[in-house]
Amino acid sequence: MTIEMILALGILILMIGLIMSDKMAFGAPPILACLLLVVVGLSTVQEAFAGFVNPSVIMIAGFMVVMAGLMKTRLIGKVQSSMLALVNKGGYKSYALLLVVVMLGASLVGSGSTGYYVLILSLISTIPYNKKMPTSKLMMPLGFATNHPLLPFNVALFYGVTVSVLETAGYTGGLSMSKFAVVNFILALGFLVWSLIAYRLLPDHPITEASEYDEVAATTEIEILPAWKEYSTIAVFIISVVGMMLMSVIGNAAYVIPGLAGAFLLMINVLDFKEVRDNMGAPVILMMAGVIGVADALANSGFTVMIGDVVANSLGNNVSPFILIFIFALLTSTCATFTGSNMGSVFIFAPIAIATSMSLGLNPVAAATAVVISGWNGGYMPVDGMPAMILGMGKYKLPQFWLFSVPMYLFRILALCIGAMIMFPVS
Repeated sequence: MTIEMILALGILILMIGLIMSDKMAFGAPPILACLLLVVVGLSTVQEAFAGFVNPSVIMIAGFMVVMAGLMKTRLIGKVQSSMLALVNKGGYKSYALLLVVVMLGASLVGSGSTGYYVLILSLISTIPYNKKMPTSKLMMPLGFATNHPLLPFNVALFYGVTVSVLETAGYTGGLSMSKFAVVNFILALGFLVWSLIAYRLLPDHPITEASEYDEVAATTEIEILPAWKEYSTIAVFIISVVGMMLMSVIGNAAYVIPGLAGAFLLMINVLDFKEVRDNMGAPVILMMAGVIGVADALANSGFTVMIGDVVANSLGNNVSPFILIFIFALLTSTCATFTGSNMGSVFIFAPIAIATSMSLGLNPVAAATAVVISGWNGGYMPVDGMPAMILGMGKYKLPQFWLFSVPMYLFRILALCIGAMIMFPVS
């Protein structure tokens, strides 16, 4: 390892340690890490703090403002009441039904939809504490459920990336989209099984202070928005969500549509400037922006590429095909978890996994499928968008987060690799 790799890894470990220890306010450790990157010479100021102009961070910060406006409408009250009906019933059946409903919703938008997970997490955060079904038992499973379509017919992105890496590696045997979708379905089932098992392991604590909720409720009762403001707020919310979901179609404009929508809500006095400022600069936004600089430094040091080379050289010729696929899926998802770069991690490890499979005389489709999909199925550390939001909004301690996320991660990767080998035999 070079001195740059050691320094980058050390700063990452320090950041994680501070998050675990709760010695600093949530969102502060990544900022400290960015400052240290500049001090030790691993990054320029612009590189270390690049996360603050990262398109995804800008988009989510704007959407947080839109959600703050939406919380003032009666529509959100109706949506909350529907969720509350299940929450108030309490019990295991309601929990399972909520999981299935969120996963069915994910079927429409596909895996990894920023707009969808921010929406679901924001809705959960507004539900008051209920002993029958504490919201701390909902934030993690429902948050991660937004990444798992129960009916995986919207797999075009993952399918296209898989075909691309296979063709780049010289494989011309084709790839069945229907079989590829079944692999995603098996992955979703793996997540669902773990979430159903984990219900009793999830912590029981409020995620919104009672006094804070009562104050919001009282304010809502006194200050009912005029009908035209409600309709305008709902309209810009819909525009923001649709814009984010059509990111691949409309390009860069999708990243700033929520911000423009937030500016509109400020102009029509649905929100005041303090509310806009507090939501755009929320601790979870600082966390997301800060970790990007750390992730970039780790990748730029050559650490992730070095790990891929070491694994490729050490596997040898007698490794089990399942172990081969499993190892590369773990490496890809872990790299994506710590760097925040799903696509970058896939394009580092997928070519190595495919080349290794072909050199061993194995059909590389299973490896390519598992590695590509695994790039979006890490999340066991809160150093990227959705996991960071779940940790912060759910007010979890890091050990509580790990108790759910680490087994979930292993369940998903195992289900993914098994599904890939069943649908695409290696021999």
